[in-house]
Amino acid sequence: MARLFGTDGVRGLANADLTAELALDLAVAAAHVLGDTGAFAGHRPSAVVGRDPRASGEFLEAAVVAGLASAGVDVALAGVVPTPAVAFLVDDLSADLGVMISASHNPMPDNGIKFFSRGGHKLDDAIEDAIERRLREPWSRPTGAAVGRVRHRPEAVERYAAHLLASLPNRLDGLRIVVDCANGAASAIGPDVYRAAGAEVIAIHADPDGLNINRDAGSTHMEALVAAVVAEGADAGIAHDGDADRCLAVDASGALVDGDHILAILAGALDRTGALAGHTVVATVMANLGFKIAMRSAGIEVVETAVGDRYVLEAMRDGGFVLGGEQSGHVVMSEFATTGDGLLTGLHLLAEVARTGRPLAELAGAVVKLPQVLVNVSGVDRAGVEGNAVVAEHVARAEAELGESGRVLLRPSGTEPVIRVMVEAASREQAEDVSGRLADVVRAELALS
Repeated sequence: MARLFGTDGVRGLANADLTAELALDLAVAAAHVLGDTGAFAGHRPSAVVGRDPRASGEFLEAAVVAGLASAGVDVALAGVVPTPAVAFLVDDLSADLGVMISASHNPMPDNGIKFFSRGGHKLDDAIEDAIERRLREPWSRPTGAAVGRVRHRPEAVERYAAHLLASLPNRLDGLRIVVDCANGAASAIGPDVYRAAGAEVIAIHADPDGLNINRDAGSTHMEALVAAVVAEGADAGIAHDGDADRCLAVDASGALVDGDHILAILAGALDRTGALAGHTVVATVMANLGFKIAMRSAGIEVVETAVGDRYVLEAMRDGGFVLGGEQSGHVVMSEFATTGDGLLTGLHLLAEVARTGRPLAELAGAVVKLPQVLVNVSGVDRAGVEGNAVVAEHVARAEAELGESGRVLLRPSGTEPVIRVMVEAASREQAEDVSGRLADVVRAELALS
């Protein structure tokens, strides 16, 4: 049976794959597993629950809260907030557990459940596996005063906003920006916090109705942001995804500033002040070769991990590093957050623009990227990609063809039912040609019957 947890919690089509029953059972199992680890020792357990604006989040939130309270866990309801707000609030409110109901950048019909342990940290694989094993197990239910209580915490979002603003090294006065909120969890707090930091803000896709999250908006659909930045004569544009744990940007001309550029800018800013621990930044295997070359030129080491901010976080904790991230815009600044935080990232990126007085395009220009093409191949056996000899042979041929001026990466997605084929090459034409050929091989060899 396939593992229920992916690289970022449990995700699926809401009310089909991810049902109210499953959400309730996951909440109960998580409470039991964390209780058995000693997380609740000596005190009444508590949890923070938040969600993004998806319509399905309403019934899934109810199911999660019911599961936790029935297991004797007191629940603080944060409402619609970014994922990193839940992580922050778990620590800020001294809670034992956090649950975020969101499918992040996925389309509206999907939803997901992410868990955080005490301190606001994502669960490791062993804890997630234990939760899976204990789903629907017989258990002794608390009664009377032992059942959990549920309280709304309307001040939660203000606590998170104050934390973000307190982290800034300088204000954003003089900057005119466009913020794309993806009709998601950042729709209310995002524009407000950028304004409070001093920027002039034009907000787009900031009117969620439960159905329009991520629809032609946010960090996976940058076209509207590009157009708005150019039309408004803005200094920069910031794009978040549905749960605001990602941040991508565009410069004044509308050119993309992705996670590699952002990570390089933030690494340079931290290194300048001596705050970049070990002169090291953590990135995933998806980071462009141009990013690595730029970091090497700046005297900054790069530690490479598997794709997924949880793996970035693990490497950061193991090495004592303070900055890491992904090309997709997940950036972790561990001095201020325990997980990727799109608003925190956007604020600190713009703070460096304001501090230096240099255009974002100039700062991002330190990274000269090799052409990179990513093809998502659906309808295939994701688990079979690593052991297929034919696929491996074609990958080896492609790597020999590209030489030192490019590379190939094939991996099953941890959040979507696809195999990702990524190719970097000296020219975009070559990258497209090689990635297309490899995608055809993957389809032919791994097609589901």
